[in-house]
Amino acid sequence: MGKRLRTQRRGRGGPHYRSPSHRHVDDVRLPAMSEGTGVIMDLISAPGRTCPLAVVDFGGVKDYQLAAEGTKVGQELSVGGSPAMSPGNITILAKISEGTPVHNIESKPGDGGKYVKAGGSSATVVSRGEKVVLLMPSGALKEFHPNCRAAIGVVAGGGRTEKPLAKAGKNFLTLRSRSRANKHVKGIAMNAVDHPHGGGSHPHIGGPSTKSRNASPGQKVGRLSPQKKVKK
Repeated sequence: MGKRLRTQRRGRGGPHYRSPSHRHVDDVRLPAMSEGTGVIMDLISAPGRTCPLAVVDFGGVKDYQLAAEGTKVGQELSVGGSPAMSPGNITILAKISEGTPVHNIESKPGDGGKYVKAGGSSATVVSRGEKVVLLMPSGALKEFHPNCRAAIGVVAGGGRTEKPLAKAGKNFLTLRSRSRANKHVKGIAMNAVDHPHGGGSHPHIGGPSTKSRNASPGQKVGRLSPQKKVKK
């Protein structure tokens, strides 16, 4: 009897594969208020994220927001209306001028922010109309509803990847703290019981590597649902 694949073991879940909850300070969402102001009370480290968090006081209500580059303790943040294009302010995309970097962008109006939340990342407003077009960090152009909100500026913590890890042990500990794997063993190097590509006297797959879109989870290795060649 064969063994389950890596993806099957991870897909089942469990504490060994789950991101540790004690490293997450809080769920970061854009404030629910339509208009208002807040004051940054503190900038704190968030181990479960790649950027620091700003503790913001919105009229007696403490909230956590992603810290933008250039923000500081005591700075006033504006929500809604037509705020100045300064880092940290929050408003709808329809009121943000072209060329402005933004982050923590809502997918749908009022969902609190879904896109561009990693340290050092930002999207750029390209055009405004019936839809607002943003240039995403991946280089893709994505359309958003004009009433979707976003925070202005670049997420802080952009230089985190410039420091070299120097040795494999540091990378292992860094990834283990987030319950992520730091090694990826290829299937042809395994035994036959461990992987569909394993076994044999030498490293070879031993058959077609293409798999159907409707294959069972245990067969989903190799080239999945490859495109058909269409003769023009």
